[in-house]
Amino acid sequence: MGKLNLVEHYARLVIATKNTYKNLDYTYLVNQIYYLIGQDNVYVDWNKSNSLLETVDYLVQIAIKNGKISDSFFNREQLEEKLTNLYTPIPSVLNENFWDNYKRSPTAATEYFFKLSKLNNYIKTDQIKKNISYQVQTSYGDLEITINLSKPEKDPKDIAKAALLKTSDYPKCNLCVQTEGYYGNPNSVVRINHRIINLLINGQLWGFQYSPYAYFEQHCIFLNHNHVPMVINQETFGNLLDIVTMFPTYFVGSNADLPIVGGSILSHEHYQGGKHEFPMMKASTRFEFNILGYENVKSEVLNWPMSVIRLTSASKVDLINFSELIRRKWNEYNDESVDVRSESNGIRHHTITPIAKQNDNQEFELYLVLRDNQVSSEFPDGIFHPHQEYQHIKKENIGLIEVMGRAILPARLKAELVEVERYLLNQSNKIANYHLDWAQKIKNNHNITRENVTRIVDNEVGTVFKNVLENAGVFKLDKKGTQAFHKFINTLNNN
Repeated sequence: MGKLNLVEHYARLVIATKNTYKNLDYTYLVNQIYYLIGQDNVYVDWNKSNSLLETVDYLVQIAIKNGKISDSFFNREQLEEKLTNLYTPIPSVLNENFWDNYKRSPTAATEYFFKLSKLNNYIKTDQIKKNISYQVQTSYGDLEITINLSKPEKDPKDIAKAALLKTSDYPKCNLCVQTEGYYGNPNSVVRINHRIINLLINGQLWGFQYSPYAYFEQHCIFLNHNHVPMVINQETFGNLLDIVTMFPTYFVGSNADLPIVGGSILSHEHYQGGKHEFPMMKASTRFEFNILGYENVKSEVLNWPMSVIRLTSASKVDLINFSELIRRKWNEYNDESVDVRSESNGIRHHTITPIAKQNDNQEFELYLVLRDNQVSSEFPDGIFHPHQEYQHIKKENIGLIEVMGRAILPARLKAELVEVERYLLNQSNKIANYHLDWAQKIKNNHNITRENVTRIVDNEVGTVFKNVLENAGVFKLDKKGTQAFHKFINTLNNN
């Protein structure tokens, strides 16, 4: 295309999206962009005529060259979002567009919002591509492994700047609705191009957004408009079923509301959902059971490493009431023979991780995963938590996504597993000490070659994740655990 004025070019691209500005706004828009990046160095050789985000990246480099911003991750991110915000509809317009699309179909609405969230790079598509993902066959079906490489590390320049800033309680957390359009600072997120869909769930105002660093298709978040702590109660089950009624192609679930077994953010009530069928949802039935008064509900315990009850019915009322019965019984249930204790020293240990979806028959399914967050001298990180022997791979909480069979593993493993492979091939290596015992067992159990070493290590990582899920199951799948699970189920008839 030859040299062109990249500012003018970007203004034309913004107008072409038809999201915000029109042709009559061209000069005004050009001046807005000049203000952000400066007026020097804007004539460039350019052959990427229709790429919004590549143009934005280049404009950021021009701004650095012009001295409009210093070169740090925070400054680059903030300017990028100022530029992409130029073609992102303001919240009132976006909500109006969403609900206009919803009149056609829920899928039309979510596809519109999802497409926009990728177009303006709120969903970090390029970074997400860096994640390492694969499946591993196990006795429970194919488990999903993800090594999370998408979230950027803190920039040392931003860390130093953040240390000089006063802390603020606005927004109270990164999930709060007050982050919509927030310019951020080195201590907090930048959310200039962030948009939230407002909706009523169970009669209360909630928000709907996509996850910037998605782990599966259309990974989304539903968040309470109020900054209130996570809680699992009868209202939770109603909320989840309301959401899958509103968005029938999505599942939705909540992290548990206790430390160790809960997610990373317990201070703000929120759920996660999306368009993905997890391994847990494909699990076979371990046994069925019937509870008096709930004859219209199909009740199953799944053949899954964690302790999962699946309830299926066309009646939301029956599902909500039955789930609440199970929650109340579990919250006070004790069985010392399998280390199950509902409380100690006045501290509650029991809760549930619930997940809802609609099946192909338009029936509602509720998955109730029984959780227990006790610690002991033998297992100081948690009795039903990844045990020490597996923490070299997975030490973090088993949250909602892991419960359903998708491991989210730390970025450190990308480099560390390469060193494990070198060790297995008897090559010079820098294997971490905490991987040594595991690597030696792999070496003893396999005939390792250059051709198969990566596949073997990948499979062994999957086996560790399977074992971690078994650690987190309160009723094990052996004879003793099965009898204990039946014993708990029998208490449900005493309601």
